[in-house]
Amino acid sequence: MKKNVIGKHLKELRKEKGLTERQLGNLLNFSNQTISAWENGTREPTLDALIAIADIFEVSTDELLGRKDY
Repeated sequence: MKKNVIGKHLKELRKEKGLTERQLGNLLNFSNQTISAWENGTREPTLDALIAIADIFEVSTDELLGRKDY
């Protein structure tokens, strides 16, 4: 898998919804620093966080993971 696919998709989705890192963090119960670390690729969300992100943005976890064939 390409490096930081999740972070790139997360940032794109967040910006499309007009959310700041802080606002998304509040929705997910994480700090804006954690959201920033996910987007920058220094950390990755847990499976539970990944599912919550997919639910918020109404996308599949496969899409967040950059999978095209599912």
